Amino acid sequence: MLLIFIGAALILIPSINHNVSMGISAINDQSSKVNTNAAQYSTIFDTLKYERSIHILAMLLVGFGFLMTFVRNHGYTSLTATFLVVSIAIPMYVIIKSFGGESFAKSTISIDTLIYAEFAAASLLIAIGAPLGRLKMDQYIIMGLLFVPAYIFNEWLLLDSGMFKGFLDTGGSIVIHAFGAYFGLGVVVSTLSKFKKNPVCENTPNSNQFSLLGSMILWIFWPSFTSAIVAPERVVLTAINTIFALCGATLATYIFTKLIRGKIEIEDIANAALAGGVAIGSTCDMTTPGYAMLIGIAAGALSVIGYSIIAPKLENVIKGTDTCGINNLHGMPGILGGLVAVFITGNVGIQLLAIVINVVIAFVCGRITGSFISLLGKKQETYNDKDEFFVEKLGA
Repeated sequence: MLLIFIGAALILIPSINHNVSMGISAINDQSSKVNTNAAQYSTIFDTLKYERSIHILAMLLVGFGFLMTFVRNHGYTSLTATFLVVSIAIPMYVIIKSFGGESFAKSTISIDTLIYAEFAAASLLIAIGAPLGRLKMDQYIIMGLLFVPAYIFNEWLLLDSGMFKGFLDTGGSIVIHAFGAYFGLGVVVSTLSKFKKNPVCENTPNSNQFSLLGSMILWIFWPSFTSAIVAPERVVLTAINTIFALCGATLATYIFTKLIRGKIEIEDIANAALAGGVAIGSTCDMTTPGYAMLIGIAAGALSVIGYSIIAPKLENVIKGTDTCGINNLHGMPGILGGLVAVFITGNVGIQLLAIVINVVIAFVCGRITGSFISLLGKKQETYNDKDEFFVEKLGA
């Protein structure tokens, strides 16, 4: 029945694309007839951006935070680490980007700068998902302090330096998601291979339910994430594309988790269902809802294959464990999204080169960071809060 539903949806896609395009054209025509003062318009749009920035904060703290509580006896650490690294990344990004400029001297920060800082925090949260449960809290902090400058350099190189004109990555499939994923894997290779190779990571029905809550919150607010910085006339299209991509990934996740595993694996549902949001990022404002759904279906299928088949093989290669499976949710779907952009821009060489450079910078910087934080010792008992929290007093 589900396959029939997807088939019917794909048949109706052309009409959906046409209706959405007509609706957007009508909105654009109306807006062009309104004689609004430019300053007032800017203020109104900044207010709308602020609302989306709050949605992104909800994704960072509640969505990512609870998504990472799937590990048994590790909820306090996951949520506290989320709190800390977000509180590090946002001000640090703003300070570095503003230093020496007019905004720094006047102590003013634009809403765009705040949103870009939240993107950096999102990428950092992706990165800590790889070594999650096997670092001390101080090491998460150090990891955040070293991550942000590397992220800013990569962002400048690919998006602002002018050396990669034609590179398309509007919603950050490459610069945000893939960068965070391969930075985190670099940390795993340098840090965790020196310690216990494959510590046991357990979960419970209760911890999985909290993780699903985080996943659903991310799902709800993802359209605000991708549309946060797009042009006003493309906000609606971007949001619709993102929702269709997420729907496609969710349906594909259900189908492929049953095909591959025989039953539904809750890890797949909580994670791979989000892969559509990752993959649509690069082209979120440049495609149509129909193609967005196809991208989501491909990303969801790829993510499930990653969790079920590729992840065990990857562990043997890197000699460590990717706790949250960030390669499966953010790494491979992010690269998929970047590759899809080739069909829109036509700049095959630039797009591929940017993807490769992004992965190399992320992995090398991750390895350097991992080598440094490994000097600070190791967590005595992996995947457990009791090393650093008064869990007994709280009845845990």
